[in-house]
Amino acid sequence: MATTLDSMDSILFSLSRAFCSPFAVFIQIQGCVICLLLALGWLMAAYVRNREVKRIKNSMKAGNSFSFLYQDINELEHSRQVQLPRVSVIMPLKGFGEHNLHNWRSQITSLYGGPLEFLFVVESTEDPAYHAVSRLLSMYQDHVEAKVVVAGLATTCSQKIHNQLIGAEKIHKDTKYVLFLDDDVRLHPGTVGALTAEMEKNPEIFIQTGYPLDLPSGTLGSYCIYEYHMPCSMGFATGGRTFFLWGGCMMMHADDFRQDRYGVVSGLRDGGYSDDMTLASLAGAHKRLITSPPVAVFPHPLASDLSFGRYWNYLRKQTFVLESYISNVNWIMNKVLFAVHCYLSWGFVAPYVMAVIHITSALRIYIKGYHQLEDTTVASGGMSLVILLAICTFIELLSMWNLTRREVTLCNLLSPEAPRLSLAPYNWGLIFIAMLVDNFLYPISAFRSHFSQSINWSGIRYHLRNGKVFKIERRNDMVPAKTDLGGKHLYGKKGAPQKASFLSSLGRNFAHWRQPKKFDV
Repeated sequence: MATTLDSMDSILFSLSRAFCSPFAVFIQIQGCVICLLLALGWLMAAYVRNREVKRIKNSMKAGNSFSFLYQDINELEHSRQVQLPRVSVIMPLKGFGEHNLHNWRSQITSLYGGPLEFLFVVESTEDPAYHAVSRLLSMYQDHVEAKVVVAGLATTCSQKIHNQLIGAEKIHKDTKYVLFLDDDVRLHPGTVGALTAEMEKNPEIFIQTGYPLDLPSGTLGSYCIYEYHMPCSMGFATGGRTFFLWGGCMMMHADDFRQDRYGVVSGLRDGGYSDDMTLASLAGAHKRLITSPPVAVFPHPLASDLSFGRYWNYLRKQTFVLESYISNVNWIMNKVLFAVHCYLSWGFVAPYVMAVIHITSALRIYIKGYHQLEDTTVASGGMSLVILLAICTFIELLSMWNLTRREVTLCNLLSPEAPRLSLAPYNWGLIFIAMLVDNFLYPISAFRSHFSQSINWSGIRYHLRNGKVFKIERRNDMVPAKTDLGGKHLYGKKGAPQKASFLSSLGRNFAHWRQPKKFDV
């Protein structure tokens, strides 16, 4: 036994010594730099959000009780409200979950003063969302201009894009702006008005967007999703121009769809998989402006039973979007993003693996009472790197906490009638673990997506060729019990698929992954 422990100690000390080599020190310093760069990005994002918080509070102190709607209270005058343009809100629906009713109510009870219509678009009447939203709209039929649209099955693009395009065809003839929303977005009363005001102020805007503030439910999977979104959030907290686009909130000119300007309709319809990636690519190709106003941050409650498996499915869908593209330039940009993200993800995780070796080595030296100069010198150098990493990690988590705190405060100000959001439920120990898990798994998911060229999205398998959807499969045995984030049921009793065991499902997925890919000529 003693010999075995001595051998393990020898291996441990050798690893610790190797991790003090110049290259290993570079890797660990690089990890610290990544932490500090993330902290800096979140600090700048928090500044933008906090500037908006101060503006609203100062306006309230000056006597404008409606500052969460308009900075200038005179905007509420009837003469100005009747001049507001017509907006059509399009929401592609899929399934029904625990947060949907609350989210839909927040959308249809907008305090926008101009003409406003809502189009809830479903694949078929068998979707549980169809009956749920129909009942909700019947309660507001005298107060809201809304309807449910049945889009049918997608054949040339993703089902979400198909629903969006069908909705765009059904909008009112006088609609000036179209707002696409995911059904898990919880709007603020003044969101539609704020987005419209920016579009009116600057007609050069191609798309206005925003980003969600995840509200983790307590599971590791939900914290992994929160951690995945947080680095992206700094790209949306610019208070103006951005190169990022989130498909959960996109306001565009209605005429862009009526006239297929810049190929928005054809680009989405002809093989489009991801709405936001496709539109962002078109914006870049045609040098069109994307903006994200500082008030466009939306509470996004995650399902209370969000499992780690559902997080993995979500991550797979997120990495898969890098396999879709509309041009050679877009393909190159996606591959660069693929490589950089994978490098930074494992570059972030590697120092923590090395830190575990350094700490374990130092503990063994202390417990066994080793006094060899070489071992103690290595342990001292290793622990210095561990302390540096711990300091940088603390700064990073502090900056993440600060941004989350600012966004929670902003959401509470923008929705004064809603239940108050709080930082209290956030478990920062789990968030740290989620940081390591998510960054470790991202490259694995990205490579898996690259070699598979197919993905199961809410029971529909999409196959890509040359960056576009060319084949769509629908089978009951591919339908998950619930969607990934919202935990929505995808079928009612009539359309429910037969239950299958975990092992049989795993076997089917493995078989599908191993089989050679066949492409139609």
